[in-house]
Amino acid sequence: RCLLKMVKGNIIVPEDILSFCCNGLQVSPVPSPKSHSVCKHSNGHQQGKGPWPAVTGVTSLGQRSPHAPRTLSTLLQVADAVCFSFPAERHAGCPCVTASMDDIYFEHTISVGQVVNIKAKVNRAFNSSMEVGIQVSYEDLCSGKHCSICKAYATFVAQGPMGSKVRLEPLTPQTEEEKIEYSIAAERRRMRLVHKDTLKDLLTSSSQETERETRDGSGAVPAERTRVESVELVLPPHANHQGNTFGGQIMAWMENVATIAASRLCHAHPTLRAIEMFHFRGPSQVGDRLVLKAIVNNAFKNSMEVGVCAEAYGQEMSISRRHINSAFMTFVVLDQEGHPRTLPMVAPEPGDGERRYREASARKKIRLDRKYVVSCKQTEVPLSVPWDQSNKVYLSYNNVSALKMLVANANWALAREKEKVRMYTLEEDKFLSFRIEMSVCIPASRAFSLLSNLRRRHEWDSHYVSAELVQKVDDDDMIYHVVSQKLRNENKPQDFVILASRRKPCSKGDPYVVAFRSVTLPTHPARAEFTRGETLCSGFCIWPESEEMSKVAYYNQAMPGYLNYVTTNVAGLSSDICSTFEACEKFLLKNKEDLISRLQD
Repeated sequence: RCLLKMVKGNIIVPEDILSFCCNGLQVSPVPSPKSHSVCKHSNGHQQGKGPWPAVTGVTSLGQRSPHAPRTLSTLLQVADAVCFSFPAERHAGCPCVTASMDDIYFEHTISVGQVVNIKAKVNRAFNSSMEVGIQVSYEDLCSGKHCSICKAYATFVAQGPMGSKVRLEPLTPQTEEEKIEYSIAAERRRMRLVHKDTLKDLLTSSSQETERETRDGSGAVPAERTRVESVELVLPPHANHQGNTFGGQIMAWMENVATIAASRLCHAHPTLRAIEMFHFRGPSQVGDRLVLKAIVNNAFKNSMEVGVCAEAYGQEMSISRRHINSAFMTFVVLDQEGHPRTLPMVAPEPGDGERRYREASARKKIRLDRKYVVSCKQTEVPLSVPWDQSNKVYLSYNNVSALKMLVANANWALAREKEKVRMYTLEEDKFLSFRIEMSVCIPASRAFSLLSNLRRRHEWDSHYVSAELVQKVDDDDMIYHVVSQKLRNENKPQDFVILASRRKPCSKGDPYVVAFRSVTLPTHPARAEFTRGETLCSGFCIWPESEEMSKVAYYNQAMPGYLNYVTTNVAGLSSDICSTFEACEKFLLKNKEDLISRLQD
């Protein structure tokens, strides 16, 4: 099957035939130009608009047992050399280098003899960088089983002559899936930029004294015993056509030393489960020596974090070293039934060792909180996710991305149009969503400023009684305690604790976004005088139509409590919703004039 693909590509050579007949198509640890022979891509499309370039390979038996797991970073190594950079360079029209990689969670290991499928495409292009979405899965030819291994997002930077930045052409999404990824890519970019600050804030707010686990620590292993150091020489097969080392190759070397460090703690073969978000601080070239250092930072009950550092220097006698990359990898040890084993504790070194120990605990909390936020299904309860310092970035991301996904849905149906107000409905799973939109004679930036302030919503929305600002997370995220009117069949009003996330356009054509969702705060528990309500996904999107005109759209993924506010037939457009949105228009026009008067004064 793989041989036929090479023949169709008209690039078959005798060496490929001999290698295929002897060993099968190997996923080699050292990428070579022939690796490109298994990459499928189309030349008949415009830049950035083609299908996903895909790589399909069968792992080689080598000296391993047929059931031995394959080193997971080997996939990143080969994919970075063969597949990831293809869509990036295809869109940019020039060489691209890996700048960063988001968190990677490996769902399954790979055994030799299985077909590995790697797919990558550009989700969005910014000024000089672009996000590439990556999907890795495998196929067992004997059982016909298909499984996802991981999904990740990498950032590539386009480089011109002498390493100068290249301004990229914007990407135009075509399908509904592409539009969703395009829209959410801006929010993921924002999350990357504040990732370090999130960790710093968590460490600052937490106690300086790290609480040790309640397990018996008498048999704790000194962290110094797990320290590993290795030196690798960068050769031409390890680099791209510009001479820069493949990011996946560096990660493969880093995983090697991290695995050895983890093995020294558990005295078994560990399995890589996750790689923390990391950034490449600088390039390394052919001829550089890479010094790779690894140590176990902390060991929890069933997992351990290994910190790895990569430094580069040019000559053997060189004193100065360049910090290339740092990464944090999470390992587990599986028993024969595939369950995680209990691990020994780690005794950190004084000074930097204790700092790394505390930071590992903070990163674990962030990972668990993020996993909880991302894994919350819309059909599951509770819908109000607890707000915490460690998950504030991911709650904000989840809030905005959920609204953007609702906006990008292509199945909206026009229910009714009354004068300037249009109402659309969307029936999906157990939810009925509303979209109400109209054009208003007001600049988009002013409408955005007015509608993002929940404290003024009672001026146009009769359902709101009051909105108190509970916490200002930052300039773009705020938490409100909202009190609404009594429901028809209730004897007390509802209250909500709502996270309001506002976003300005990332590039031309993007809307202003104001997203709302319920959260839980320990300072504002449910009280007897109110019925605690929840909002799953709602908010505004505001598109500039001209300098003085804007299209304002309100979205609500309706919960059962919200439907009680609808006073007439939903399909015929509730008069209550219509009158509320007309009041919103009057509010915007009135305050637009007030704002102009204040500016003139």
